[in-house]
Amino acid sequence: MQKCTPHIELSQDMIQHFLETAAVQLAAEHEKPAESGRRGATLRPGTRTPLWNILREHMKPHLKEHGAQARLGRLLGLHRQAVNAYFTRGSRMPDAERTLLLLAWLMAKHGDGA
Repeated sequence: MQKCTPHIELSQDMIQHFLETAAVQLAAEHEKPAESGRRGATLRPGTRTPLWNILREHMKPHLKEHGAQARLGRLLGLHRQAVNAYFTRGSRMPDAERTLLLLAWLMAKHGDGA
């Protein structure tokens, strides 16, 4: 059986916004003294994850409606509490596949004019 891979087109403006914001945040982070830690260790949400922080801010307005976190959780195959930890508490980040799915979801929302 052949798998179908969805085609995702990111708008040039969105990509530019992500990259410019990340560059500014990374430059500011570079000026701080380096934190000790293992190289290649799993990143946790915070100042060292500027792209995730931008995506999180773009997602928040879409999750204010009653039941929105539960619906997104069903799409991602997660409990509503995990979605809450990603976007409201900011204590967790999704894996790469779910992050890409979130980007596609957000692009679809923006394409609908939402």
